[in-house]
Amino acid sequence: MTDTGGTIAHVTREELDAALPQVLAAPKDGAAIEMLCLRPQRNQRAFVDELTVTQAEGIPGERWLCEPWLRLEDGSPHPGIQICIVSKQVLDLVWRDRENVVHPGDTFTVDMDLGEANLPEGTLLQAGTAVLRVSEVFNDGCVKWKVRYGAAAKDWLVAPGNLTHRLRGILCSVEQDGVIRNGDRLTKIAG
Repeated sequence: MTDTGGTIAHVTREELDAALPQVLAAPKDGAAIEMLCLRPQRNQRAFVDELTVTQAEGIPGERWLCEPWLRLEDGSPHPGIQICIVSKQVLDLVWRDRENVVHPGDTFTVDMDLGEANLPEGTLLQAGTAVLRVSEVFNDGCVKWKVRYGAAAKDWLVAPGNLTHRLRGILCSVEQDGVIRNGDRLTKIAG
C-alpha cells in the first residue's frame, strides 16, 4: 500500500492485530536463522553469511563493547543486550519500504515464537556453534522503531496483552562463543 506521495505507508494497527494470531502460531523451536546483520557503525547494516559471537565482545566489530545502549552499574556493557533476535513475521509486517528505511539492526530473524511462555528468561538457545541465553532485558522498541515503522507498529508492541508475546523480539547474552550462519537452526537446549 502506498500513500498519495508515492511512498510506502506504514502498517496500520488493524493489519497488525489481524496478523497477531499467525505471529503467535509460529513454531516453538528449530527455526531457521536468516538475515544475519552486522552493525559496524550507527545506522549502518551489513548482511553477512556468518557471524562470530563471543562472551567478551558480543559480536566483534559491532559497537556493544564501546557504545552499548545499556550498561551495568559498574559502567560495563550489559551482557543481556549482546544479541537481538526478531520474529521474521513481525519484521515482514512492519518493514515495508526496504529501499528507503533502514533494517532495525537485529542480529538475525527467525520464524519462531519468541514469547515469554515459550522462551522464558534464562532459556539457553543453540545457534550454530554458539549458545545464547535469553536475557531479562525487555525489548520494547526504541524511538527509532516508531520513526522507521510507524506509531502503530510501536504501540502494538506494548499494547495490553501483547507484552508477554515479545513482539519486538528477544535480547540475549552469549553463553558460549561460536559461529552463527544463515540457515543454522535456533533450538532450545533442554535444561
